[in-house]
Amino acid sequence: MAAYGLYTHIQSNKRRSIALLIGLFFLVYVLVFAGALLAEALSTNNAPLDYLINAAVYDFVKALPFATVGAIVWILVAYRFHQAMIDAVTGAHEVSRTEEPRLYNLLENLCISRGITMPKLRVADDDALNAFATGLNDKQYSITVTRGLTNALNDQEMEAVLGHELTHIRNGDVRMLVIAVVIAGVISFFGELVFRLFFQNAMWGGGRRSSGSSDKKGGAGVAIVIAIALIVVAWLLSIVIRFALSRQREYLADSGSVELTKNSDAMISALRKIEGRGELTHANSAVMEMCIDNPREGFSNVFDTHPSVDARVAALVKFAGGHDPGPLALAAPEEPAQIESAPPAGGPWGGAAPEGGKPSLPGVPPIGGGPWGSER
Repeated sequence: MAAYGLYTHIQSNKRRSIALLIGLFFLVYVLVFAGALLAEALSTNNAPLDYLINAAVYDFVKALPFATVGAIVWILVAYRFHQAMIDAVTGAHEVSRTEEPRLYNLLENLCISRGITMPKLRVADDDALNAFATGLNDKQYSITVTRGLTNALNDQEMEAVLGHELTHIRNGDVRMLVIAVVIAGVISFFGELVFRLFFQNAMWGGGRRSSGSSDKKGGAGVAIVIAIALIVVAWLLSIVIRFALSRQREYLADSGSVELTKNSDAMISALRKIEGRGELTHANSAVMEMCIDNPREGFSNVFDTHPSVDARVAALVKFAGGHDPGPLALAAPEEPAQIESAPPAGGPWGGAAPEGGKPSLPGVPPIGGGPWGSER
């Protein structure tokens, strides 16, 4: 069911999150069956294909509880430690009001104005211009901004970016994206595990089964091809799941920011400044998909996770009445102030220093006999 507005989008995100979790277990089971089929094909000599498949099904049933427990443990680990893993990749750290009063106050004011639970605030020491939100519940939600972003944006633009990320949290986008990242991690782990087992069995069993081509007369070769195809399909599906997440979420987050800040021009100028400057060099593609802008492009834009900045700005101009200044060039960082040379030795007016280097007073007042210039 398509989402046509904010509330249907939120409900759609909830349904997709559940579907993603179900899809996670389905893909794990596909990989387990593929591993079982590979193991049977490599360990059984000259067996027909139907025998290998039946044996793989038997092995799969035995391995099913272990695969289920493994996937659940992975989800629990990701639930508990996903923020620490993302921080390790991006170099982000949590900051307090004392450390970042400007950012903290901007975020707190936005949350107070709408009665939103304030997420944690993090800063990544990176020159890129980007921001993203993470977390699975109110206790975990966090907004991370880069140091480059804080230096390049003024208060109104920074407020718009924080409003954008808050909207992602309110709409349930963040939870869905984190689950998608977890799925990608699980499938990559299980896929690599199966491939390692395949190559190890091939190496260990090579000498034992070196008698010739009699193995190929059975179904072992076909079974290996089927197993590898299943692994590839599962891996591709995990990627498709991530890319199938609606890009509409970015348009809704932009409009949500305008609704929070009442300043469409600030959102537009923030996007124009961020445009093309958001590459986090140490972040993987999963983290970049969470960012306000993902400059990494897919094949012919089919696999792009974000609409282009031009499209997002055009939507804000059309529906929020904003003004597009066009691509913006950022000012070069200011040079540090030069330290002026010390004043002459004789004082600020350049007079000659008295002998001995100590100041002296005139023997008599310069005018009259008193400080007011008149004698009494």
